[in-house]
Parts: sequence; C-alpha cells; structure tokens
Amino acid sequence: MGTIVFFIFAILSIAAAWMVVTSKNIVHSALYLALSFSGVAVLYILMNADFLAAVQLLIYTAAVSLMVIFAVMLTLRGDICESNTENKSWFAGALVSGLLFVVIGLVVFTNADWRVLAAPWTSGGSAEDFSLLLLTRYMIPFEAAAVLLTVALVGAVILAKGVNESK
Repeated sequence: MGTIVFFIFAILSIAAAWMVVTSKNIVHSALYLALSFSGVAVLYILMNADFLAAVQLLIYTAAVSLMVIFAVMLTLRGDICESNTENKSWFAGALVSGLLFVVIGLVVFTNADWRVLAAPWTSGGSAEDFSLLLLTRYMIPFEAAAVLLTVALVGAVILAKGVNESK
C-alpha cells in the first residue's frame, strides 16, 4: 500500500512541477508550485521524516508559495491570462536539463561511497533537539532572517510597482 501511495504522490509532484514550467498563467504556476511542495511533504512522511515534512509544509508550501503568489499579484501589470508568455528557446532549456540529469545520474550511480555512513549516527538530531536550539541559542538569527525576508519582499514590491512622487 505504501508503494502505491508513494507512486501516486511522486507522479503528482512531478506533474505539478511540469505544470509550473508549462502553464501560461503565472498565478496558476504559483499554485502548481504549492501543490508540488505539498506532494514532496507527503513523500517525506512516507520516508518517516516527519520533521522534514512539517518544515516542507510550513515553510515551502505555506510561506514561500504564498509569498510568491502575493508578489506576483502585487506586481503584475496588464492581463493576467497572458502573464507567462511562451519562450521560443524551450528546446535548448530541455536539452541542457536532460544533459544535467544524465550527468548527475552518472555521478550518483558510479560513486558508491556517499550512500552509507561509515558509522551509525548517534549524536541526537531529533526534531526536539533542533527546536530547542532554534528557539534558545539561535533565536535572534532566526528572527533576523524572518525580518530580512519580509523587508526583501516589501522592497521587491516597491521596486516593481514604482513609487509615486507627489510634490
């Protein structure tokens, strides 16, 4: 049963990622991106990586996807239906992507040393340990990164919309 669920959500994630690239409407592309992120979160759950699934859902699916959607909707000018026009050089992009996929596949399958740790991991690393570090020792950098990302989004919106100079 787990294998069937895995293949369903793997195909869903890949199909949503394909629709991100091929959709002519940029808002639909952003929504497909959120769907792809959600499918990857389910794959993490199937691999018993609950913390990674939670991070995937909270940060990528919720925060990043919504930020992309808001940025697109705030900065978009003109008709939204034709916002993501067709690119004439898609064949070159597909060729480069395919070659990169083949090279990465060759590196992964010809190098066996990366697959197994030399010794079992014994020094913690649970979600509880990580959350304690994040909310105690690294709280200020964590909050500073959140503020920096928010300021960057506001700055991008201001630059994209332009500023009305009233005198």
